[in-house]
Amino acid sequence: MFEQLTIVYHPLIEHKLTIMRDDQTGPKEFRELLKEITLLLTYEATRHIPTYEKEIRTPLVKMHGKMIEDKKVTVVPILRAGLGMVEGVLSLMPNASVGYIGIYRDPDTIQPVEYYSKLPKIDDTTQIFVLDPMLATGVSSSWALKLVKKAGGRQISLMCLIAAPEGVKFIQKNHPDVKIFTAALDERLNDHAYIIPGLGDAGDRLYRTK
Repeated sequence: MFEQLTIVYHPLIEHKLTIMRDDQTGPKEFRELLKEITLLLTYEATRHIPTYEKEIRTPLVKMHGKMIEDKKVTVVPILRAGLGMVEGVLSLMPNASVGYIGIYRDPDTIQPVEYYSKLPKIDDTTQIFVLDPMLATGVSSSWALKLVKKAGGRQISLMCLIAAPEGVKFIQKNHPDVKIFTAALDERLNDHAYIIPGLGDAGDRLYRTK
């Protein structure tokens, strides 16, 4: 149904995501769980990263091992909720660069409003991971992807915690070259463009702003 979508099925992810969905889960545990699930998603989302050979010496012999050039990786969280995913990615690729894109959804028009953008130097060989926990309408993520492409990015993946079918369709229509990795594909959007069943507003739950 969705060619560019990968749903990462794993008992640990399902367990942790269930706790995150629970409205009794507080911000401290919510933040920890988001980091942990992001780490598990990163394992799958980085399968395509190219490797190079490096000669090393074990305690016994010389050998050629495989390495990734994580200095050619850029992580781009969409503020604010995307910040909660950064540490999970950097725990596996600590030399990655980090850019920031600030977008909020206008509550009346449901359209994206950009208020901040700061990206490191990227080109068509940079492995880029855009982070947005909730892929709802897809409008904000699509806008961020457009900014990354304008800066020169071509090897782009979008990582999210939960996706709605409407958001996936929107991204695939506007960015058919972008791979999407998510922990769950939920049912639908409600009249206010929130994911159902979802987990509410990820930013508010991360930072207790409501």
